[in-house]
Amino acid sequence: MIKITGLTKRFGDLTVLQNVSTEIGKGEVISIIGPSGCGKSTFLRCINLLEKPTAGEIFINGENISDRRADVNRLRQKMGMVFQSFNLYSHLMIIENLMLGPQKLLKTPRQQAFDNGMKYLEMVGLAGKAYSYPDELSGGQKQRAAIARTLAMKPEIVLFDEPTSALDPTMVGEVLAVMRKLATEGLTMLIVTHEMKFARDVSTRVLYMDEQGIYEEGSSEQVFDHPQRPKTRAFIHKIRSFVHKIEGKHFDLYAFNARLEQFLKRHMFTEKKINTMLLISEELLCNILPDIEGEYMLEYSDETGETTVTVSYMKEEEENPLTSEEHSLPLMIIQNSAKDVSYHFADNKNTIKITLEG
Repeated sequence: MIKITGLTKRFGDLTVLQNVSTEIGKGEVISIIGPSGCGKSTFLRCINLLEKPTAGEIFINGENISDRRADVNRLRQKMGMVFQSFNLYSHLMIIENLMLGPQKLLKTPRQQAFDNGMKYLEMVGLAGKAYSYPDELSGGQKQRAAIARTLAMKPEIVLFDEPTSALDPTMVGEVLAVMRKLATEGLTMLIVTHEMKFARDVSTRVLYMDEQGIYEEGSSEQVFDHPQRPKTRAFIHKIRSFVHKIEGKHFDLYAFNARLEQFLKRHMFTEKKINTMLLISEELLCNILPDIEGEYMLEYSDETGETTVTVSYMKEEEENPLTSEEHSLPLMIIQNSAKDVSYHFADNKNTIKITLEG
């Protein structure tokens, strides 16, 4: 249904999207997630040409809408969009807001536009507000009315640009309930959202955006339960990370400890846990793995409270330092505080991972 190839968008010297390609099938519900400022909304606005792509092509049902000769208005009628702000006409009643587009653009007779409008208002639970003005509705009701107005144009695809971000938390649920209903009815939907539970429940596929494009994609189970790439894991599990290069004989333990302690204090670790992390790290780097060149990474999950320390380094042969007799004392010190200590070897990369409970 939608095919995007090499989509690039720049604003002056700022590149927001770079060479993005993907396909969306009929009936798919795609959630687009990622940190603020990563280009999610720009991606959505490029798809229906509210933003003109700098480069690349966008096909809707095989027709290239990015071609200068394309009838963009006709093609855009197949694609509705629901914005963060509701964009309802304040001087028109809600039912009049729904009737306006079909009458003007689809040439729908007035009575038919009214009947269809009432049907969609009933679908979103607002039939009783048909003769109210937007200012008489709550934020959640306005957004549901905006969704009904989009559906009244009978689009094949609906784009949702963070539809709950402007709402009071108490009103988010009513809008998400309507969107869940639409997802079960086979409507093709692309949803930019920060509502992770909702995205997990309704999506046939999830796009995680970062680094100017689609950083990782997959089923909701894959992305939320088994993210493959580090930035996806950090976002999904709200992981804070500390990374330090280990430079063999030139390793400066005092500078390392100062940086690590500062990171742990910034993330509200207790004094006891800070001392534990410093002790574990020192035993690992100075007594079990002296003189290696590699990378130390500490990750802390806000979601689980779990902390992991991973040290990786290159060596051609597999040689597990955890099994060496000479390392028994520092290993015992580490194991007294850790939930799990493991060693892994693959592609000449040696990795030791230490896991501590929250």
